[in-house]
Amino acid sequence: MVESSLNIGGSEWMIIIFVALVLILGTGKLPGAAKKMGRAVNEYNKAKNEIQEQMKEVTEEAPKISGPVETEREKLETIARSAGVKTEGRTDGELRESIASKIGQKRTDESKNTR
Repeated sequence: MVESSLNIGGSEWMIIIFVALVLILGTGKLPGAAKKMGRAVNEYNKAKNEIQEQMKEVTEEAPKISGPVETEREKLETIARSAGVKTEGRTDGELRESIASKIGQKRTDESKNTR
């Protein structure tokens, strides 16, 4: 059995690829191809950064719960705060209704924005 190994490192591959591009594209088209490649990489980086920022915003907006929630009232208040509902002076039933209307309102707004 005959094994052949090229033992070509990363920088050597870069040189081989560069020479192949010069042979395929010629020296006249190489700068234009490099510009297009640079624009594509730039657009990719912009999209990646934008997604990372959105993910960071979503995680920062999530309510911080330090420990287990023991009572139903604490659960309602935590959900209400995350939905932007004021909890002071409201009964459990009123909180449930306010939360339901807020969630329904957000879903309606989101479906309008996607159309």
